[in-house]
Amino acid sequence: MAAPTTTPAPPRAPGTGTLAGPRLGRQLGAAGVVGVGVLVALSGSGGVGGVGWLGGLLTLAVAGGLLARSGAATLGPAGSVTLARTVLVAGVAGLVVTQLAGAPVATPALVGLTVVALALDAVDGWVARRTRTATELGARFDMEVDAYLLLLLSVHVAAALGPWVLLVGAMRYLFVAAGWVWPWLQGSLPVRRSAKVVAALQGVALVVASAGVLPRVVDLVLVAAALAALLWSFGCSVTWLARLRTTMPAPIPAPRRSPERRRGLVGIALTATAALLLTAALVAPRDPTALEPSAYLRVPLEGVAGLALLLLLPGRARRPLALVAGALVGVSAVLTAFDVGFVSVLARPFDPVLDGPLLGDGLGFVATTYGGAAQVGAVVAAVLVGVLLVGGAALAARRVVVVAAANHRAALRSCAVLGAVWLVGAVGGLTVAPGVPLASATTAAGTLERADRLQVALRDADAFAAASADDAWAGRPDLLGALRGKDVVVAIVESYGRAAVTDPGLAATVGPALDAGQARLAGAGYGARSGFLTSSVVGSGSWLAHATLLSGLRVDNQQRYRSLTSSDRFTLSAAFARSGWETVAVQPGTTRAWPEGRFYGYDRAYDVHALGYRGPSFGWASMPDQVVLDRLDRLELSRPDRGPVMAEVDLVSSHAPWTPRPRMVDWDALGDGSVFDGQVPDDRAATDAATRSPEEVRADYAGSVAYTLDALTSWVQRSADPDLVLVVVGDHQPAPLVTGPGAGRDVPVSVVSRDPAVLDRVRDWGTPGLRPAPDAPTQPMESFRDRFLAAFQGL
Repeated sequence: MAAPTTTPAPPRAPGTGTLAGPRLGRQLGAAGVVGVGVLVALSGSGGVGGVGWLGGLLTLAVAGGLLARSGAATLGPAGSVTLARTVLVAGVAGLVVTQLAGAPVATPALVGLTVVALALDAVDGWVARRTRTATELGARFDMEVDAYLLLLLSVHVAAALGPWVLLVGAMRYLFVAAGWVWPWLQGSLPVRRSAKVVAALQGVALVVASAGVLPRVVDLVLVAAALAALLWSFGCSVTWLARLRTTMPAPIPAPRRSPERRRGLVGIALTATAALLLTAALVAPRDPTALEPSAYLRVPLEGVAGLALLLLLPGRARRPLALVAGALVGVSAVLTAFDVGFVSVLARPFDPVLDGPLLGDGLGFVATTYGGAAQVGAVVAAVLVGVLLVGGAALAARRVVVVAAANHRAALRSCAVLGAVWLVGAVGGLTVAPGVPLASATTAAGTLERADRLQVALRDADAFAAASADDAWAGRPDLLGALRGKDVVVAIVESYGRAAVTDPGLAATVGPALDAGQARLAGAGYGARSGFLTSSVVGSGSWLAHATLLSGLRVDNQQRYRSLTSSDRFTLSAAFARSGWETVAVQPGTTRAWPEGRFYGYDRAYDVHALGYRGPSFGWASMPDQVVLDRLDRLELSRPDRGPVMAEVDLVSSHAPWTPRPRMVDWDALGDGSVFDGQVPDDRAATDAATRSPEEVRADYAGSVAYTLDALTSWVQRSADPDLVLVVVGDHQPAPLVTGPGAGRDVPVSVVSRDPAVLDRVRDWGTPGLRPAPDAPTQPMESFRDRFLAAFQGL
């Protein structure tokens, strides 16, 4: 955009603008509807995403707000043409913002909208002259739309040619900003034909570069020539105004504020605190690894744009909407806190729709591990923090908006400067620290991501129900002939992940336990094959992994779990029951009724109360795995009148918080478990997770897994069952606190048997031995049921 040829109309003082009349209101409403239609069309053909929608709607909202406060009754014929151009420019804004977010956009759509908008630039002026309806507002409106379109095009082209192209679009705004510092730059300028030619050249150069039809070097030369012409044009304007500087009247000094109107230090501190609180809430990262002080030094786009929009509103609507906006920022901050917690434990963000049951499970973990008082304290603290965040953000937003409205012009200028800083940072990739971008849109991105997950969840329910009903194995009467007469135990080891056998710091403890266990098994005549499965969850949600393993479907949220367990899906345990096995589940972590047992097809299920343990509690995993395996022997495998048994056994001594953990005792001395007295310290505070370093937590995790493997292999070694087939599988990786980020979802799986024919049927499942090699085959956990049935379906 060339230098302005007329003096811009001075902005109105706050509260003096007249709201739009009925006719202008109808024009703005119609433009808004058409603008939304343009964005809808571009969503399908041009690639406008959720962030792009925000850019387009923000463009329409700002234009509508400024026009509504102009006091005009109508825009007239020429202004209506300019308003139509604004609608097209909003579509361009949607495409450019989508590109800024890193998503591809349709270049033909962007170029087409731009060409039409530039063509209409000649039409509105012609209409104004023909109808004699030229107005100061119309000229200003036309100039601002031109400038904004060039800014958008320069952002688009800068992605290909470099950040220097931003000078083309920013020149007009830099000139206006300079006028704030040097008022003589706000003087009137004569109409120059050369300025109009230069302005047209900017649009042509940027459109050609946007189309990408010419070689890059040609685009570079063309845009550079246009920028040089623009600098010359603005230089001419500055020179003209400098010559007039001596003839301009001296500015009238602003009246000094009376002492009673001056803000005290307390008021300034409150306003600064409110602004800092809102900024921190808007830029707070959702990834716990990014929780660094530098992350809070970014410029939040939502805060800048939101404040500018609120300042355009009438005074009566401004305060209540500020409260609402602040409360929404507080809600977003609460959800961000949940995201940090869930990423830390489950390696994924919080889902407000599907993760409600996990919150209850977390509270149950706190109560079981640390007691009822800790559970109540956690609930009270969470509610208190939530109320303070939401209420505090609402009050902070009102405070900031009220103070900004009292300093209307300075506040809008500050928004313009911060917006420019954000744009330069986004296009230029500027950072405040390595890996921390200056330009932040964290809150907007998080909101859009949650909306996308909601849509996926709604679509997923029907798709999962259909997949659950489609099962080729359900109608077969006898599926496990190759295991006829053998007892099959599926031992699911809590938090036994790939990291336990491949992470050097963890494998230093777990590896020797696996090697010792392999030696025990080999001495008793057992062989093993081991590989990996990719679990559906990380860190928690064991019941989801169990459902995935036994149903042949990926179950990674509570919605899928409820849908699955209310269906008649054919499970692996049900296949054993149909084929003549007695099926049982031994679940020391189950403390209440478990109606899902009927879905899985178990004849009997033993919870914590049925196992008769009278020893000390080891946190959430109240009883040691030795006791669990001993009870399987006593309650099922030693019965003289039994047939073949299929048992799912949950081994939970390796459940967080991994301390205190049991130590091996003599099997013959187990009794009711009181032999473990003395292994739990009296001072439980020494074992709290909050007081342990990450290194101590990792060591405790590895030690607990080693204990479980020792217990399991020594139990098999002692077994008098010559036909025992053991499947050992982890349910999920431990929390990222143990593994670090990016550890994946893989868990070890081993098949152990004395029968070479059994191992031969799973020879392609993994490598020999109880410890899978790092390059052992890896399969999805949801494929386990089908692969197991296929391997053992016949003699």
